[in-house]
Amino acid sequence: MEGFTLDPTLARDTVKVCAMPRCDVLLMDDSRFPWLILVPRLLGIVEPFDLEPADLSAVMREGATAGRTLKSVTGCTKVNFGALGNIVRQFHLHVVARSESDPAWPGPVWGFGQREPYVPRFREGMRLKLAAALGAPD
Repeated sequence: MEGFTLDPTLARDTVKVCAMPRCDVLLMDDSRFPWLILVPRLLGIVEPFDLEPADLSAVMREGATAGRTLKSVTGCTKVNFGALGNIVRQFHLHVVARSESDPAWPGPVWGFGQREPYVPRFREGMRLKLAAALGAPD
């Protein structure tokens, strides 16, 4: 959408994986947890109920696709979904792969320890693997 910009915190902490019809798909740069963030390319959306019903439905479908893909790529036990927005007000949907072996299990990932950025080549490998699994062009 014309005029759409990504929140600076999301831009700093993520790398873009691909674009879906309604959302940009971002990879959180935290090697402890395979973690996608979907951001609808719409202006002024803070809460899910700010979305028009058709957009909300599309975002949820894209979230489900991202969750299935993340589970397939990582082999995780569980996929967590969340839309907190207490720090970043721009509406975004977290899709997090969880396993009993992750350091925060079974608690939430939000606020757990310090973010551990990926080694750049591993981040790029994960980004490419997820992009391919989501059917994004090279």
